[in-house]
Amino acid sequence: MDLLPAIDLRHGRVVRLVRGDDAARRTYDVEPLAALRSYAEAGVERVHVVDLDAAFGEPSQRALVARLAAHPGAPRIELGGGLRDREAIEWAFAAGVERVVVTSIVVRDFALFAEIARARPGRVVAALDVDYGELRHSGWTASAPGSLEDLCRDLRPLPLAAVLVTDIARDGTMQGPNLELARDIGRLAGAPAILSGGVRSLEDLALARAVPEIAAAVVGRALYDGALDLARALAVCRGEAAA
Repeated sequence: MDLLPAIDLRHGRVVRLVRGDDAARRTYDVEPLAALRSYAEAGVERVHVVDLDAAFGEPSQRALVARLAAHPGAPRIELGGGLRDREAIEWAFAAGVERVVVTSIVVRDFALFAEIARARPGRVVAALDVDYGELRHSGWTASAPGSLEDLCRDLRPLPLAAVLVTDIARDGTMQGPNLELARDIGRLAGAPAILSGGVRSLEDLALARAVPEIAAAVVGRALYDGALDLARALAVCRGEAAA
């Protein structure tokens, strides 16, 4: 299982939100490029970057994202946040992003999403953000129509890199992840699941690694607050150490 450290960007700074609430933002005293370098030095292969400015409908942080993607020796970048049309997605690929994480298009224009996914096999992640069983989009500010189960079945034929499964109620809370939700969505969508929201300990990672449908876990606050040691977390995810 891969460990994906999160670099959530807000006004050029590394932050973490609680349940997507910008008013509950915590800003960390670390520069985004410094965080990226530290992950590279630790042996991280991919990071999960989110442009929160773009997610909230504000001017995107494209210049900063491009610097991160072009940084020598940097881990591969999986980018989400505000990728709501073809132009934004094509810009991300042109900037050097390895994979894009798409939410709004999945629920608002599935035909376009399917076209993009088929044109970029293995490079598109469908992000399913779930709040007590309800799909959310647009920075988690809007409800999506239709059922989660039907959407997952529609995703199954597509050549996705993964499905990113976020339990909004647990995001940024350090309350533990929703393994069952990630497992069930991975099964229904027929794609590897990326676990997101609530990861707080080595035990959480070990439990996630034991679920066949879960291929990766996004970890943010636990790393920045020091609750998780990065080297040990990587070892547990790779099966090189016990929790």
